Amino acid sequence: SPTMAAPTVFFGEDLGLGEGTRLASHPNADDARDAFLATLIGVGTEDFEGFSDGDTAPLAIVFPSAGTATISGSGSIDNVPSGTNGFGRYPISGDQYWTASTGFSIAFSDPVAAFGFYGVDIGDFGGQVTLTLSTGEFLTIPNTINGNGGGVLYYGIIDASNPFTSAAFGNTAAGTDVFGFDDMTIGSPE
Repeated sequence: SPTMAAPTVFFGEDLGLGEGTRLASHPNADDARDAFLATLIGVGTEDFEGFSDGDTAPLAIVFPSAGTATISGSGSIDNVPSGTNGFGRYPISGDQYWTASTGFSIAFSDPVAAFGFYGVDIGDFGGQVTLTLSTGEFLTIPNTINGNGGGVLYYGIIDASNPFTSAAFGNTAAGTDVFGFDDMTIGSPE
């Protein structure tokens, strides 16, 4: 029987300095993002700057030049122009990001083979992000657990053999550990 190639995963994490400190740089996360982007064409990134503080799901998001999607479930847009929100979360680019303490999902308008994102303040209260793709693939992001708040990670997945139409985000410490997400990206393998 034919074998399917395993998805390629990109991951980098920079540990936080505490709830009130925004990292000035996040080289490990940025290196993972750069490696992810280097393998793609037709890339689009949603940075959440086109929304208002407090906007909730359902939220129509746009990956310029690459497609559209809808975020459903819990979460909201948070605006933090400097520092952190007091609890370790902040945007990667601009002033806004998506924040959630329980599950949410993204339904893509067309199947995608590549999806990546920044996560902020993940794991300081014992949580890990999980992703369940529409193909049935279940992934657990290997972030540090119970570290200082304010950390930054990048996670990207490319699965050219099994394009997917949705990604459901889970939280192993739902309601206790609150996560921030920014600069979500889709694209096609080169």
